[in-house]
Amino acid sequence: MGPLMRSTFMPTADLARPPRSLVLFNHDFDRIAFDRLSQRWPHISAGFDLFSFPSNARLAWFDMARFTALAASRARRVGVRAVLSNQEQFGALCAALVAEKLGLPGTPVAAVLACQHKLHAREVLHRVAPEANIAFARLDARYGEDVPQGLQYPLFVKPVKAAFSVLARTAHSRSELQAHTRFGAWELWVIRHLVEPFERVVRERLPQAGSAHSMMVEQPVNAPQYNLDGYVFNGKLRTLGVVDAVMYPGTQAFMRFEYPSRLHASVQERAADVARRFLQAVGFTHGLFNMEFFHDPVTDKISVIEFNPRMASQFSDLYARVDGIDLHAIAMALAHGEDPATLSRTAPSAQVAASFVYRQFDASRSADQPSGMRRRALRECFPDAMLLSFPKAAGSIARDLKWLGSYRYGILHLGGHSAADLRRRCEVASSLLGWPAPYAEHHAEVSQRQRTPSLRTELDVASAWQPAPDPARP
Repeated sequence: MGPLMRSTFMPTADLARPPRSLVLFNHDFDRIAFDRLSQRWPHISAGFDLFSFPSNARLAWFDMARFTALAASRARRVGVRAVLSNQEQFGALCAALVAEKLGLPGTPVAAVLACQHKLHAREVLHRVAPEANIAFARLDARYGEDVPQGLQYPLFVKPVKAAFSVLARTAHSRSELQAHTRFGAWELWVIRHLVEPFERVVRERLPQAGSAHSMMVEQPVNAPQYNLDGYVFNGKLRTLGVVDAVMYPGTQAFMRFEYPSRLHASVQERAADVARRFLQAVGFTHGLFNMEFFHDPVTDKISVIEFNPRMASQFSDLYARVDGIDLHAIAMALAHGEDPATLSRTAPSAQVAASFVYRQFDASRSADQPSGMRRRALRECFPDAMLLSFPKAAGSIARDLKWLGSYRYGILHLGGHSAADLRRRCEVASSLLGWPAPYAEHHAEVSQRQRTPSLRTELDVASAWQPAPDPARP
């Protein structure tokens, strides 16, 4: 056994029981959820965290062919009966490759590639659902080269293969596009190491898509954004719901995700029909998916942003709170070849829920992580809260600001019995953490003047606050 296998495979279930599932790139929301499900579905984990050091140093020698071969070999020895991943950059494709090697249920490799190669996905969508597509083209310039003359601005530029909205933004002029596509030596090293593992599989398995080492441009869309979640089992698509995305004002950065959606049911049905046509065209016969799309309320046009061939892990907790549906349990069931429709539901704990995303847009301003006292105060006042924090070094913050336009320093999940109740709870919880609540008014206020209220004041506010009575509950 080589050093890579010893360092990346970490048992997370009771070793007295034989592990049944292999979860690749198992971090953050996934780690929390799969650990909770480990009694029913024991698992082991493999992979590294792209967002934390020193784990992400493994990017330097990551080889997808070697990684999946070692994973499949280890899985055979320990009796793994399922393999899955919800990580977009490497995980979904690695899981498909390992499942294929082992003859286990999984999303077909070609379908994963077709979804993740953003330019190829646009070409497929143009054939099967042109009414939901937007104008697009490959940017005819290598990394660092001068961008072509004659492009029409504004335009939206993004990598052909990327994840987490890296390097995706609107450019309003040629000089702005040129500056956005200029990279230093270190940035080029990171980009190439992020794309090359995917590129090697594309060259072998989907050569008609062309190189992923490129940027592409699209027609900008100014409309509300949504997420359609669902899965395919035995070739049949089943929808789970739609999550609304709310942006920080004047940006393309997510401020919060709200469930259930306010989007009209007829529009949700049309979005599901677009997803059905696209997924059938790329041979997506098994697995969870997430379709990001715009809907313009004036023109009634649906515009697909992209297809993700995996679960949106951040939304799983929202569905559990409102519908009693566990998306991570659905992922496990699918990986074991079981029909997710047979899974039982839990009693919902809320009528609305949201994932609140805390971001900073200015490198000169600090975003302090909450102290132990603040975290305890949050747990005492809001025992249902789920908090993830993301401390970052100065170098990572600078790279995030260039590549994403902001850096994310925390996520908070809460439920409520109405939108107003949820907002009140978020405002108090945010005050306890010392963070501005992810609502437009709070963002505007903090942008004008930084304020750092004392924890004593926040505790006074929390103790005085009482949730409004829920008429639906005794």
